[in-house]
Amino acid sequence: MEEASRASKFAYTVIVLFGIWLLLTASLDTQELATGFVLSLIVAALTYDVFTKAGLANLHPRRVAYAIAYLPYFLWAMIMANLDVAYRVLHPKRPIRPGIVKCRTVLKSDTGKLSLANSITLTPGTITLDVDGDNYFIHWIWVQDDVLKAETDEEHVRNASRHITQPFEKFLKVIFG
Repeated sequence: MEEASRASKFAYTVIVLFGIWLLLTASLDTQELATGFVLSLIVAALTYDVFTKAGLANLHPRRVAYAIAYLPYFLWAMIMANLDVAYRVLHPKRPIRPGIVKCRTVLKSDTGKLSLANSITLTPGTITLDVDGDNYFIHWIWVQDDVLKAETDEEHVRNASRHITQPFEKFLKVIFG
């Protein structure tokens, strides 16, 4: 990916920071908007070079659409995982089959890999323990049968990845490249 111009990176940083300001304040008061915009300009001037490499290219309509679609998908996955963990905790026999599994990601950007690790950890029943290059080591509360019965390490990784990382990756590889 080619690095964006300084102006593009600065503009993107201002837009994102001001958007966060709007979400956090939930106000359209003129003074708050002005304060948020000025603060966004100041913080962007200090951080734009480390904030993004692609600049305004991050606001490509396809990326934005996938980011918007990812939020309800992630919330649904989190709700379902919460219900699954609650069932396992409240069940009299506590049906858990914990284990540490190795998954592999197709994501190449550091931001994408970080987002994937956080998505996994924020979904109850899984915790990202370590990331080593393209490999993730994840503690899983209920290791699936096809992962347990894998005959080779590659089959184990493929099966675990299909259950844990791939559902998130279909969105994140478009959002983060």
